[in-house]
Parts: sequence; C-alpha cells; structure tokens
Amino acid sequence: MDGTDDLRERVRTRYAAAATAVRATGAGCCGDTAAGGSGCCGDTATGGSGCCTQDATGTDETFGARLYDARDRAALPEPAVLASLGCGNPVAVADLRPGERVLDLGSGGGIDVLLSARRVGPEGFAYGVDMTEEMLELARANAAEAGATNVEFLAGTIEDVPLPDAAVDVVISNCVVNLSGDKPAVLAEMFRVLVPGGRIGVSDVVAEDHLTPAQRAERGSDVGCIAGALSRAEYLDGLRAAGFVDAEVTFTHEAAPQMHGAIVRARKPLTTDSTKEQLR
Repeated sequence: MDGTDDLRERVRTRYAAAATAVRATGAGCCGDTAAGGSGCCGDTATGGSGCCTQDATGTDETFGARLYDARDRAALPEPAVLASLGCGNPVAVADLRPGERVLDLGSGGGIDVLLSARRVGPEGFAYGVDMTEEMLELARANAAEAGATNVEFLAGTIEDVPLPDAAVDVVISNCVVNLSGDKPAVLAEMFRVLVPGGRIGVSDVVAEDHLTPAQRAERGSDVGCIAGALSRAEYLDGLRAAGFVDAEVTFTHEAAPQMHGAIVRARKPLTTDSTKEQLR
C-alpha cells in the first residue's frame, strides 16, 4: 500500500466511524453542533479520534454545522446537520442558480447536496460522491427523510469521479481536497466533469505560503484536515495547471496557526484547447 492508499484508508476509517456515531447515538462529529456537545472528533496528532478537528484552535466554531445559516440547518434532517465536518459553506459561495447541476466532492452525510438541491430547484440536480459506504447510507437516509428527489449519492473517490465529461455546471467541496493524497488528480477531475464555462466553489483549509509541509504537519494531522493542506500559492498553481482561469483563494477564518478556512473559486474556460481542436 503506497502513501496515497494508506491515507485514503485512514480517512475512510475515520469518516465511517463518524457516520456510525451519528446514526447510532445522534452525536455529531467535531462536536454535537446542534446541541453543543463534545462530539467524537479530535486531531489524531494530539490524541483525538480524527475527522476535521477543532483541537488546533480549541474552538468548535472552526469546523462543522455552525458555519451554516441557522435557517438552513433547521430545514434539514438532524443527522445531516450532525454529520457536517466541513470548514465552510460552499453552497453559499458557489452562487447556485435554479436549474443547475451540482456535484459535491466528498459529500459525507449530505448536508451540502441537500442544500444545493434546494437552491437549484426541481429543474436542477445535485450529485454527491463519497468513498465511505457508511456516509453514503447516512446521506441517502437523510435525502429520503428530507423528501429530496433531485439528488443522487454515488460511490467513488474524488480522484476518479463516476460521472462523464461535462456532466455538471458547478463543483463544490467542503474541507475534502486537503484529505486527498493526489490533489492534481482531484483538480483535473473537477475540470473534466464541468461543462465549458462551469465553475467551482470550494471550502478548504489552506496554509499561508511561508509554511513548509513539515510546519503544516506540526499543526495537525492529515486526517484532521491540517497537515495535507495546500498553501495558497500551491492551490492557485494547481488550478491553473488543471486548466482553470479566474482562480482565487480567500481566507475566511483561522483553523490553526497560519492556516485558514478558505473559499476557493475558479472557472473552466468556455473554450478549452481540446474544444478548439475539435472545432478545426
């Protein structure tokens, strides 16, 4: 098993445990965000049990459902809210419009897919991709409870998305890209599944440019959404290398010293090099 596979299995194990905890006890990971409980999470580097962690800052305001508007939380099944492990609200920053098709990478318990489905309406559609069967089961149960009919949760990895080329208008993700051991593949898949002119609206943890990988690892674990974070410059370079334009990374709040929750936006050009070749 290489490093990428090892990381993937450790992430799968942690998030499977989070989904199981929500379904079995109703306790949220990274704290019971609805009720203010202590939850099941923590940074594995400091003795916690994994998932996106608040240990680095000592507050549960950094990750989880409290980053969503209270009205949005109230409109969803409680397990979807309790299973929220992200570092932002990508639905809010993606500027979703009625009729659009949306893909959520690493959809977990389904909170962003369900919110996206409400925003795009009955003429739109929201996909979620997750590699953890326990999270997929939880998300599908949440969708059924919510009565959402314009959603589908697919088993797969974010490095190899089970959708065809040009399948969606928008790609979102919430604190998941940093968990991948092959980030160029993730960015390439985002580009591939987008229609020309499509866009991404991603929440992620991003390091300040001066931090080395070793310094990032000192601040938290990879499965805790810290050690694997890209720097701002690395993120922008990766998006450009994948073919995106108008890329920007905006820090929103500190997740660990010199590491931040961030909004990442970019756009697929209306005409790509491959499209130009086909038109000749």
